[in-house]
Amino acid sequence: MTEIIKTNNRIFGITSAWISFVLLMFYIPVTILGTISLKAPTDPISDPYFTIMEIIILLIVPFLLICMVNLHMYSKLEDKVYSLAALVFMILLALITSSVHFIILTVSRQIEDMGFSWAPLFFSFKWPSIVYALDILAWDLFFGLSMLFAAQVFKGDRLEHSLRTVMIISGIISLLGLIGVPLGNMTIRSIGIIGYTLVAAIAFFMMGIVFKRQSI
Repeated sequence: MTEIIKTNNRIFGITSAWISFVLLMFYIPVTILGTISLKAPTDPISDPYFTIMEIIILLIVPFLLICMVNLHMYSKLEDKVYSLAALVFMILLALITSSVHFIILTVSRQIEDMGFSWAPLFFSFKWPSIVYALDILAWDLFFGLSMLFAAQVFKGDRLEHSLRTVMIISGIISLLGLIGVPLGNMTIRSIGIIGYTLVAAIAFFMMGIVFKRQSI
């Protein structure tokens, strides 16, 4: 029975890591195309790119959580504090970003169509706004911290050391995006996007390989 549980955990770990990789690789070109379509750098990305991005985010969140659950089970006893911290930060990310993007997809446009002058301050992804600030909190801060703590679990062979390095880079770049907040400069803040998309995609692909090679 224990071996069956370990096998199931291993399969969930591999699957969640590689699905996270695939979804991030879909997200990246959509974001690039949406950015290219902007008339001004400060404009928010519009449809159809915006809606596709929102859906991808809602799809990826459960797999990021499952990935960190399996990481916690994979980690050695002396590293459980790091994997638990990574899981907690990913849970915080999931709670915030799933709420933000579900609200954006379901009710934000209806409220904005009512003509309330305050609606963009809550529901727009044009700085400053409440949902924008919350999403920055989720991805730049909590994702960055989750990756930094998760990286401490991988201390084995060359592949694990490489994964550890990539995860640390992902976490640091994500956190760097926070610099744009006090400056009110979302172009600088966009640095963080590289950390939780492109670099993170590489990390999750490598994590799937690590999970595949070893039993959890």
